[in-house]
Amino acid sequence: MLTDGALRMLVLLHFNGLGFTPVQLAWLFLLYEVAGIVTNLYAGWLAARFGLAATLYAGLGLQIGALGALSLLDPAWGVAASVAFVMAVQGVSGVAKDLAKMSSKSAVKLLAPEGDGTLFRWVAALTGSKNAVKGLGFFLGAALLALAGFETAVWGMAAVLAAILVAVALFLPEGLPTRDKGARLKGWRSPDPRVNRLSLARLFLFGARDVWFVVGVPVYFQAVLSDGTPEGRRWAFFVIGGFLALWIIGYGAVQAAAPRILRTKGAQGRDVVDKAIRWAGLLVPIPFALSALVWAAGEPSAGLTAALIGGLLLFGVVFAVNSSVHSYLILAFGEASRITRDVGFYYMSNAAGRLLGTLLSGLSYQTGGLALCLATAGAMAGLSWIAALRLADDRMPARGP
Repeated sequence: MLTDGALRMLVLLHFNGLGFTPVQLAWLFLLYEVAGIVTNLYAGWLAARFGLAATLYAGLGLQIGALGALSLLDPAWGVAASVAFVMAVQGVSGVAKDLAKMSSKSAVKLLAPEGDGTLFRWVAALTGSKNAVKGLGFFLGAALLALAGFETAVWGMAAVLAAILVAVALFLPEGLPTRDKGARLKGWRSPDPRVNRLSLARLFLFGARDVWFVVGVPVYFQAVLSDGTPEGRRWAFFVIGGFLALWIIGYGAVQAAAPRILRTKGAQGRDVVDKAIRWAGLLVPIPFALSALVWAAGEPSAGLTAALIGGLLLFGVVFAVNSSVHSYLILAFGEASRITRDVGFYYMSNAAGRLLGTLLSGLSYQTGGLALCLATAGAMAGLSWIAALRLADDRMPARGP
């Protein structure tokens, strides 16, 4: 997750500095998200067929290969060749990240001890720490680009990840499912309607974030902060990377604290579903309010930038609680016998939301600026809330989370 976050910032800021348009920047990440959809669709079967440890090792190994390949990028290539090459490398990186994430999340269902509220706490701790590390990667990517340059940065990350792969191989805990030669590639869609409804809510939730997160806000901040000189661009890299890093780290911290925020200890499963619906509704007005603020301001200013930072931090808090509840519910809904497939389908929807958000981020920003970008995020948040309302049609059985 550290290199995943760093690689995103490296690619975004490096190519924005080369003069790529917002739509071209969005294209750089599209295959990454498409790869996530396909990977998660089949990752559950792969984990069942070859074992969870195998998919974890494969994810780490592929990310090392993607970083090495990215170092081969030649500045003399044309725009079309550069975009195609980076899209392909980002696609491999997307496969790597989702194999590792699916393996880790599924393992929690199988390794977590029994106890009232234990599963939610374990899920919140894993998800929160994962995203905190990814947030640190955002800052690391921006800092490495400013201090070491693009090629040195990707080779350095590949070396660190290789050391992590060795450590995982040495210290991976026992008890994970091994290969099942009889596993068949079928039944990827869950027969449980709760899993499917939750996955739809997840799709629009992450679309609502990535609409502004991937292209819109970083490009806006760079336009505001940079004076066009090398020193100005370097300063903008640090500020943008620092803000996105702190946003992701704070998001992870709130995710880890979600069981305390929601006061779920001793709560019944149906109560957690009700909280999921309530918090989905709380997210909707925030991006609409920020969009109205940008539209009313007319042009960038220090006051507008400060208000945007505050509003996006509030968005992050509410978004993090929603995300943490979703992460618990998918494991609570899923059956142990097909948990890797249910988690894979859920994360396929997650990747589809990021794909949609990434595409709309570039299109909405280039068409209507940051105001339209944030309004689109509000519409996506509204669709997530509507999908979450469907969970009330078939609440969980009355049991503790």
